[in-house]
Amino acid sequence: MEFDFMSDELQRKLVEVLKEKGLKAATAESLTGGLVSKRITEISGSSEVFECGICSYSNRIKYEILGVPADILEKYTEYSGETAAAMAEGVRKLSGADIGISTTGIAGPNGGTAEKPVGLVYVGISIKNHSFAKELHLSQNLPDERERIRFAASSYALYYALMELENYEF
Repeated sequence: MEFDFMSDELQRKLVEVLKEKGLKAATAESLTGGLVSKRITEISGSSEVFECGICSYSNRIKYEILGVPADILEKYTEYSGETAAAMAEGVRKLSGADIGISTTGIAGPNGGTAEKPVGLVYVGISIKNHSFAKELHLSQNLPDERERIRFAASSYALYYALMELENYEF
């Protein structure tokens, strides 16, 4: 399925699929700071399918509110697939939603390392007893690309959620 990642097509389709299946979504966002939630709630009728969005920028919130285990944060850091999957699972369980969607990573321009460079993004998805994360490398080494990375990360989060919903039997 092809999508224009720069339009509102992804969030429109996600809301449509959630409505068709009678499901609810929730988000836990670090890197995107609420952008995934914003994009979902821009769609009229999203109140029928959107439970909550948590901006979990700090590790304290990831741990205390979302229930990301301290050993995951210590061993893998907040910029990891393990953390993204745990964030998605945590928000799904906390909200009672059918699908949890999360984002974490490094938007830059500071904070990157050789091991974890600017543009490293993890999108987490959690449905029932199945939680996973996708690793993305979104930097194009352009000046002022922070917002480009954040928007692309939100698009991938919407896309992976949509793909999981279309392929999952509830």
